[in-house]
Amino acid sequence: MSAGVVCSGLFLLGLDLTVLNVALPELQTALGSSAGQTQWIVDAYALVLGGLVLTAGGITDRIGRRRAFLAGLATCGLASVAGATAALPWQLIAARGAMGAGAALIMPATLSLITSLFPEPQPRRRAISLWAAVGGAGGALGPVIGGWLVGHQSWRAVFWLNVPCAVAIIGLTLLVVPAPPPARTEPVDLPGTVLSATGLLALVWAIIEGPGRGWTSTAVLSASALGAGLLTAFAVWVRRAPAAMLPRHVLRREVAVPAAALAMMAFGMFGALFVISLYLQGVLGCTPWQAGVRTLPLPAALIAGAGLAAGLTARLTQRSLMVSGLAVVAGSFVLLSRTTPESGYPHLAVVQIAAGLGAGLTAAAGTAAVMESVGESYAGVGSAVNDATRQVGATLGVAVQGSVLATVYRDRVGDALAHAGLGGVPSAAKDSVVAAALAARNAAPAVRGRLLAAATDAFVAGLTRSAAVAAVVAAGGAVAVWRGLPRPAADGPSPRPEKADGPSPRPEKQDGRTPPGSERHTARRGSP
Repeated sequence: MSAGVVCSGLFLLGLDLTVLNVALPELQTALGSSAGQTQWIVDAYALVLGGLVLTAGGITDRIGRRRAFLAGLATCGLASVAGATAALPWQLIAARGAMGAGAALIMPATLSLITSLFPEPQPRRRAISLWAAVGGAGGALGPVIGGWLVGHQSWRAVFWLNVPCAVAIIGLTLLVVPAPPPARTEPVDLPGTVLSATGLLALVWAIIEGPGRGWTSTAVLSASALGAGLLTAFAVWVRRAPAAMLPRHVLRREVAVPAAALAMMAFGMFGALFVISLYLQGVLGCTPWQAGVRTLPLPAALIAGAGLAAGLTARLTQRSLMVSGLAVVAGSFVLLSRTTPESGYPHLAVVQIAAGLGAGLTAAAGTAAVMESVGESYAGVGSAVNDATRQVGATLGVAVQGSVLATVYRDRVGDALAHAGLGGVPSAAKDSVVAAALAARNAAPAVRGRLLAAATDAFVAGLTRSAAVAAVVAAGGAVAVWRGLPRPAADGPSPRPEKADGPSPRPEKQDGRTPPGSERHTARRGSP
């Protein structure tokens, strides 16, 4: 039951990432927000979460995992009240940022609590598979739940939903989740905290703003350079500081390769989900809620894939599971790149099922590999590394695939409309297939068919190009894991951090088995 309570907090976090998307039109009308303000109502959450999650992981190891989990839930609950009662756009943007700060505490705390609750390798891997499945399901169900709430209540109900959920999870946590003592006692690494937080904030901001401002704009290039420079300085600091936020061995390939694989998986999955949702609304004519329902095969398959990974961990290495999962994900995107205007929903359902199965395998095995390599003493910051790379990968996936899609669409739709004698359609129709579909509904019957055909052809051309990008990235992840991690016969103990890093986790083999004579030091169940 403890694992279920902990994972419910992660589900709430995943829900908050996407639940607001379908409420944006009503919200924009009610608050009178500009297009830029509306975009930042969505992006403030992702920006703060991505920027602070690594810092929050270091704090989690020092103040205690359950305490960090409770603090994050309380922050999200209070910020949700502020969001539900907001009267001005800036108030809602600030509330969403505060929710992101709470989520930054929740995310690493959940996974590090799982490692404390399940000290044995096989039960722990099964619990991590559950964790991976629940996180993905929360994000995928967000548009469905949000669409229902907006249709039956109002956009404010999206925020009020969090309040009783947070209160209930806090109460259950106090009742059934044990509180392991802080894993690290040294002072907070202030220079490392500043370098990592500012570097990630700059990088995530550049990724979010790239599609709108242009990837080669001065602001985006400057923020990218600043983020890269600060994160490089952070890596140097980690190698030299006596008590850095991250242990030195986190920078080695046993952690870096699985974390990179998770980022590549998230790049493809979140980007593909974004373009599939647009296809459902713009080409197939679904409402936002209907589109959300039609994306349910993906989280269902992800849960199944994570469960399959849990059952295979005793027979296959994490390396094999990650390579297999990423290969399946890449194959699903190749199939998506074969989409045509006539493909219809069954084609998309098959794509989602294949992508979800592969993502479930990758997420479960990759997360387990990261957590086993960092060791118990650094579970909080190890979870944060896992979470930060996935968050950056997901944000980059939506930004890059969305940019590819938009660029191809704009390049092709103008010529197609002019060729069809429709040069005078609303300018919004030349920027978005959803806007084109809306314009077609109000157009004369003689114009409607030509407008939809031109917009659909241009959109599908962009979708196939963006899917090809996702396929290349996922395939690259599979190759990176295959070449970057040692083969099972060559697996050795996970590297120990140097003494200066603090308590050393006991060595573990790459497949999770403890070498003879070693003892695993973990927090006892129910310890105060």
